[in-house]
Amino acid sequence: MLDQLKEIHPLLLPIGGVVALLLLAGIVDFIAKRVVLRMARGLAARTKTTWDDELVRHNVFGRLVHLIPALLVFSGITFVPELPETVVRLIRNIAMGYMVLMLTMAVVATLSAAHAIYARSPVARERPLKGFVQLLQIIVWIFGLLMIISAILDRSPILLLSGVGAMTAILLLIFKDTILSLVASVQLTAQDMVRVGDWIEMPQFGADGDVVDVQLHTVKVQNWDKTITTIPTHRLISDSFKNWRGMSRSGGRRIKRALHVDLASVRFLSDEEAEHFRRFTLLEDYVAEKFAALADYNSGVEVKADVNRRRLTNLGTFRAYALNYLRNHPSIHRNMTLLVRQLAPGTQGLPLELYCFTNTTAWSEYEDIQSDIFDHLIAIAPEFGLRLFQAPSGNDVAGLMAGRWSGVQSASDMSQSS
Repeated sequence: MLDQLKEIHPLLLPIGGVVALLLLAGIVDFIAKRVVLRMARGLAARTKTTWDDELVRHNVFGRLVHLIPALLVFSGITFVPELPETVVRLIRNIAMGYMVLMLTMAVVATLSAAHAIYARSPVARERPLKGFVQLLQIIVWIFGLLMIISAILDRSPILLLSGVGAMTAILLLIFKDTILSLVASVQLTAQDMVRVGDWIEMPQFGADGDVVDVQLHTVKVQNWDKTITTIPTHRLISDSFKNWRGMSRSGGRRIKRALHVDLASVRFLSDEEAEHFRRFTLLEDYVAEKFAALADYNSGVEVKADVNRRRLTNLGTFRAYALNYLRNHPSIHRNMTLLVRQLAPGTQGLPLELYCFTNTTAWSEYEDIQSDIFDHLIAIAPEFGLRLFQAPSGNDVAGLMAGRWSGVQSASDMSQSS
């Protein structure tokens, strides 16, 4: 039978053998995928562990299955009759390279599955390892490519590695960003500078939002307007950024805002006005203590005029009211800094700054608390005879001009009547 096939064409037998071997390998591959993968999925679904589910999801078994037909070709090619030795060696080398490729892809997929399992643990938020996993995958790919090339060329990988030594400068130039990112990832992880879920600000990149992903080369930030900013990992080391994690951990968020008081409205209080503020529950003790302290001081001073006496001011009383209001506010943190202070007066009046912390870090709740506090203080400031400063608007100027114009007209009418 073999002699008859040789007589038809000398290449018919070896070509037919190769084709038959490849068809057999394809059938084995098809059966292996159907049987092995179905069994793997079934076992993963029945177990309570999650690692096997991740291996199936990342198709680790699917890549390992490809080793079976490649191994069949690698072993069976030697049994094909009349096939030249050089062709046999070439096909075996290609099959070996293919098996190394599948193993490399399986290892890379296994690393991805391991990271997915680790990402579910609570410690993953504090110690993200995605950058290190990506680095390991790059190393596996480099090693795998060297082995594939050495298998196809039928050369020792040591010879290829010796050639790589001469290309070190070029490799350093090519992988410059990867090396910088690797060093940055180590520093970020070791110093716990950034975690997934942290709120960071980096104005030079327009980033202001939550960190959603930390990779080897990039850190992704979802801004408050739902846009995504991608920051090179090494720039988090070379440039400065603000991390709000400390605020979130403390349980309090700072209020630091000032009311600008019109300096012309600041004055002393008369005794009747000071007595009036005793009706305020938040000022009752303050007024009583001040009355006692001022009376004690004034009793030792020769009073020739009111200017020699110490008296209450409407601004000082308002500042005491604001301080007591914050101390008694249910949404203000009592174990953090709380003060109401005057800043240096300027062209916009006298800034009266509130410095305190809310007992919540939720953004919407924080803004509501801050707005409620200033709503109340702005509304009650006239009760103390104080005016809050604001720059004149168009209506103010128009009203002033209208008043002057009416005054001019009145004076003109009077001169005409006389």
